Amino acid sequence: MKKAIPPGYAALLAEVKARVRSAQYAALTAVNQELVGLYWDIGRLIAGRQSDAAHGDAIAEQLAADLRQEFPGVTGYSRRNVFYMREFYLAYRDQPKVQPLVAQIGWSHNLIVLQRCKDPLEREFYIRMTRKFGWTKNVLIHQIENQSYEKTLLGQTNFDKVLTPALRAQARLAVRDEYTFDFLELGDEHSERDLERALIVRIETFLRAMGGRFAFIGSQYRLEVQDKEYFIDLLLFHRRLRCLVAVELKIGEFKPEFVGKMQFYLTALDRQVREKGEQPSIGIILCKEKNRTIVEYALQSAKRPIGVASYHVVKRLPKGLKGQLPSPAEIAKLLEDG
Repeated sequence: MKKAIPPGYAALLAEVKARVRSAQYAALTAVNQELVGLYWDIGRLIAGRQSDAAHGDAIAEQLAADLRQEFPGVTGYSRRNVFYMREFYLAYRDQPKVQPLVAQIGWSHNLIVLQRCKDPLEREFYIRMTRKFGWTKNVLIHQIENQSYEKTLLGQTNFDKVLTPALRAQARLAVRDEYTFDFLELGDEHSERDLERALIVRIETFLRAMGGRFAFIGSQYRLEVQDKEYFIDLLLFHRRLRCLVAVELKIGEFKPEFVGKMQFYLTALDRQVREKGEQPSIGIILCKEKNRTIVEYALQSAKRPIGVASYHVVKRLPKGLKGQLPSPAEIAKLLEDG
């Protein structure tokens, strides 16, 4: 006869499952670190024995064949992969800050960054973001294709002035200059309410497009101040920053008065909704278009943390904006702090 299960077993099972998953994740992480470390060492050994690129190619090709013969059941020693081991080492050997990071993401993730990004700081950005947010390969590719690096660094906010040093870098990395909503099925003519409804219908995709660390709280979120009602288009919560994020949707061009309205919402959220231990609420004004100079002027005297971004349904950032990226030193400092 089957023995009776005592009360509390369900809680025990849940705890054991969580512990098993934790151990599995730790084991996979350890294996990945060993694998990437091995590939780094192989790349280093090849690079140390090559006199030029042609010799490096020859060494990689012969080594791949010999390793496959010596270890017939082990994958990963194709000619192409061994060649990438050498390129991997050469790409990061002079970057001591990045070397510990590459072992914290998968080898396939490293190859995506290595192949698709040429600028060292751009590579560092995607490695750090992959490690921080746990991006899958497909998400990483999507982020690169959508130019998340450029769109993040170009972001227009007042965070440096109104947030504490501990929060500035994280907040700047959380709010981009432009968001791509190519998953929406909207006509050329649509209202702000149409945009809101379309985003809510695809809420999971929307939250991923926003960066992956947001949780959805509500739409048309109601605030009451002195017996008057006010409604925030979308209210989110940023898990890493631990703060409420108010999002206002505008289908037209940015106007300076949007900032005053957002400051009012953030004050009300902090006084009425913000929980003990949470950071000050942040606002994102999401417009179809914006003039960067007007945005800069509008944010100059704002006392609440606000970012102004645009949204598009195309993937590419205008080429002219690439020349406005921060200096390499500023980018490096942001990545280090973030």
